[in-house]
Amino acid sequence: MSQRQEEKAVRVYADGIYDVFHFGHARSLEQAKKLFPNTYLLVGCCNDEVTNRYKGKTVMNEAERYESLRHCRWVDEVVPDAPWVITQEFLEEHRIDYVAHDSLPYADASGAGKDVYEFVKAAGKFKETKRTEGISTSDIIMRILRDYNQYVMRNLARGYSRKDLGVSYVKEKQLRVKMGITWWRQTVREHREKVGKKLHTVAKTAGMHHDEWVENADRWVAGFLEKFEEGCHIMEIAIRDRIQEHLKRQQLRPLSGWMSETSPFDVLTFVESQSTAAAGID
Repeated sequence: MSQRQEEKAVRVYADGIYDVFHFGHARSLEQAKKLFPNTYLLVGCCNDEVTNRYKGKTVMNEAERYESLRHCRWVDEVVPDAPWVITQEFLEEHRIDYVAHDSLPYADASGAGKDVYEFVKAAGKFKETKRTEGISTSDIIMRILRDYNQYVMRNLARGYSRKDLGVSYVKEKQLRVKMGITWWRQTVREHREKVGKKLHTVAKTAGMHHDEWVENADRWVAGFLEKFEEGCHIMEIAIRDRIQEHLKRQQLRPLSGWMSETSPFDVLTFVESQSTAAAGID
């Protein structure tokens, strides 16, 4: 945009933290950009120091958050190191005509007022945008925390070490055992249809009545899966109890001593013995 075009445009300012930039952020900026036929959208983003002081730790650092905004199609200019509370001096410095944000009052943690947008609302320079329901940075973080074990298991399978993921030795072994059990369950389910087809083929060869055979075959496969699921559950409980028992016995010794005594081979051997017992094999 040329200097002449910029002077004709209405200068709208939007601000925020924009951590883990998502489509909810993009939609709010789109609304701000479309407030007027010719809008020059400036987007302010607080730095790490200010954000950590007033809101808390972020997932992305300030450089990553600034760069995410630069790649949003609705943003004309990124204003780094944005203030937590907008002042008259800031509006004049950036020649801001209006400030765009959702209308919910945001408590001013800095102590300057009840609402961080109190000043611009009183000055008649506030333009409301609508929030996108069902998506926020907090929601995304909650999803990760809710499914934490699955994400750790996925990254362990991809080659990350327990140190990379910040998990303990015991936690890693528990999750690796769970990965194996999950794989067993999935494999059995994937083969259920194949087994059923083969059994039907055998039934035809033997000349048995089709409906009778289908009923018996389905009952047999369902019974097998039920026993398998029960065995897996028993095995998970047994593994957990064994790990807890080891920790109790070794509590007077350093944990590293227990770690050196219990190798991954020991755990796998135990899993094998439990799976054999669950299947009823002598």
